[in-house]
Amino acid sequence: MSVLSGKKILLGITAGIAAYKTASLVRLFIKSGAEVKVIMTPASKDFITPLTLSTLSKNPVHSTFYDKEDENELWNNHVDLGLWADVFLVAPATANTLSKMANGTCNNLLLATYLSAKCPVYFAPAMDLDMYIHPSTKTSLDKLQGFGNVMIPATSGELASGLVGEGRMAEPEDIVSFIEKDVHSKLPLRGKKVLITAGPTYEAIDPVRFIGNHSSGKMGFEVAKTAASLGAEVFLVSGPSSQKVKHSFIQRIDVKSAEEMYNACHKVYKTVDIAILSAAVADYKPKNIATQKIKKKDASLHIELSPTKDILKSLGEIKTNQFLVGFALETNNEVENAKKKIKSKNLDLIVLNSLQDKGAGFAGDTNKITIIDKDFSQQVFELKSKKEVSKDIINEIINRIDA
Repeated sequence: MSVLSGKKILLGITAGIAAYKTASLVRLFIKSGAEVKVIMTPASKDFITPLTLSTLSKNPVHSTFYDKEDENELWNNHVDLGLWADVFLVAPATANTLSKMANGTCNNLLLATYLSAKCPVYFAPAMDLDMYIHPSTKTSLDKLQGFGNVMIPATSGELASGLVGEGRMAEPEDIVSFIEKDVHSKLPLRGKKVLITAGPTYEAIDPVRFIGNHSSGKMGFEVAKTAASLGAEVFLVSGPSSQKVKHSFIQRIDVKSAEEMYNACHKVYKTVDIAILSAAVADYKPKNIATQKIKKKDASLHIELSPTKDILKSLGEIKTNQFLVGFALETNNEVENAKKKIKSKNLDLIVLNSLQDKGAGFAGDTNKITIIDKDFSQQVFELKSKKEVSKDIINEIINRIDA
């Protein structure tokens, strides 16, 4: 999965012959998992149709502030478009548009949106050789980069005029690759390896039955997705779970029992920078596992249990430079019990959730957490979706490892 997956990309198209390539560009962004909206300058419609781009992007194409022929047409709000985007790309960026961007000229929807954008802005110049090397164009390019915009350099090749030289817009595949690499290079967890556990463990009673719990794995999977989206290489050790994840930065390791999870965690722990143990590991397992299905004979069945290995504590005992995070699901004396776990298991942080809080706990799509660090400082968060909770958790970790 691309680092652009889930990103909102605003593509601004100007009136250059290279505009015909933007159909492929939109398709590649969609293939990467991004959501795409398109703004065209009015003159760019001479090179590619809005119908093509709206079909590929599955979104309406914007070109003017409003449709003069439809008195009921809503105004296309350039501010909303600029705030919507995670990435704004102007491609092709003609000499005319580059000059306007550099000097704050605002005479169409694309330029108004550019001036309103809060996200990173990329631009891919496209023009003929003499235009590209003209001092005024160089001034525009330098000014735009001085503003913090990122240029995707033009390449050399055959140009529309028949000349051969520099000024050709980068190919769509190269533009996407350039943005992917640039986005990745700026991610806060780039170069970090993260171990995350998720879901329940199943402790076998016989070949058919097991001891388990109601954990779905949703929280751990969301944490893994968030960490990967911020550049981390993730080892996701999951107990039995129906949750799905597809990301090139996530290596999923499926296990069933606490023993298997223990071994999987210890196998990678020494190589990671951060470990987040959110799995609901069974505390006990049957002392003896029947080799055949136990038949129902009596009114009661007695199973002797023995404790499972404490994975979190075992990692705390061998911790060197890892930032170790545990989870605590409590029903009473929540904060005090969580603090005890921080000390007894040598944690840097613990994520506490209480079954007393409505909307928190297993299986649901929401959670309400309190984060406590090793100095016992607490931060209480409101009830949120588990996706948003995962962002809070990862942000708290980043704040501490960067401190």
